[in-house]
Amino acid sequence: MRSYQLYRYQIPMDSQVVLRNRFLKLREGLLVKIRCGEHEGWGEIAPLPEFSQETLAQAEAQAIQWLKDWDKARSQNQKLSLEGLFPSVAFGLSCALAEMKGELPTEGNYRTAPLCYGDPDELYAELMQLEGEKVAKIKVGLYEANRDGLIADMFLEAIPELQLRLDANRAWTPAKAQLFAKYIKPAHRSRIQFVEEPCRSREESRQFAQQTGIAIAWDESVREANFVVEKEPHLAAIIIKPTLVGSLERCIRLIQQAHQQGIMAVISSALESSFGLTQLARIAQRYTPNTIPGLDTLDLMQYQLIRQWQGSTLPVLDLNSEQITPITIQ
Repeated sequence: MRSYQLYRYQIPMDSQVVLRNRFLKLREGLLVKIRCGEHEGWGEIAPLPEFSQETLAQAEAQAIQWLKDWDKARSQNQKLSLEGLFPSVAFGLSCALAEMKGELPTEGNYRTAPLCYGDPDELYAELMQLEGEKVAKIKVGLYEANRDGLIADMFLEAIPELQLRLDANRAWTPAKAQLFAKYIKPAHRSRIQFVEEPCRSREESRQFAQQTGIAIAWDESVREANFVVEKEPHLAAIIIKPTLVGSLERCIRLIQQAHQQGIMAVISSALESSFGLTQLARIAQRYTPNTIPGLDTLDLMQYQLIRQWQGSTLPVLDLNSEQITPITIQ
């Protein structure tokens, strides 16, 4: 016996969150629940505005159709494919299927690389309290490149054991990337784990890495149709945002390909709710247990959603909350 249910949620965001050229005031998405006999699984489908190819309305319509087809496939003893679905839909449904089959561990990789969007003092205070491996992430490319370089170098100077991950989102021209590097002391450059996509093209990013010795990572490139994981000089990592990449199976293939070539694979957030983040932590625990994932985004939201993130004190919404609405499927 199969059954399913969709829920729509809305979570108010921190007023300072900017996605490319717009403020994100609400994080909206879907929760999907599927059941087969005594086994139940959940997933989150949450297209990210400005980054996902699909809208929430498109994702909802596609998820409803897939669930209907999945229910019909039972009588025909068929396995329904996730191929051709929008990335967020494929990921959310694949998580629900994996959870239903007991394929996700109960434990998660909750280690975090604290994320700095604006105020360096806040990040510094958090890093000084961090136990164990000290890894932090800074968004760069939002301000002047020389400012970004000065701040990154300041952190590396102040905390000798610190390693930095920097995310440029292809914001820099080659000249701006060089200006950033000018302010990073040569002795500090090896402690930058990577800069995610520093320039507008992969070739410009490769040239930046070659000229400066600063490692890079592919992020946006991973989501392009023609992307192939290949070992390259100065390439340290690939960043996998499953909501933007696709099914769990596709993400696992990318991780395996990276590891086979000695490249780090980092599971990263696309601003999922605490529900989706806990599933990403469980995926990271199983497939990238020795790598700190990039999941430090919950504090940008005002609530948690049903499942709680380890250590968070944010209030928790349950299925009866007004911010969560069951979807009637005809």
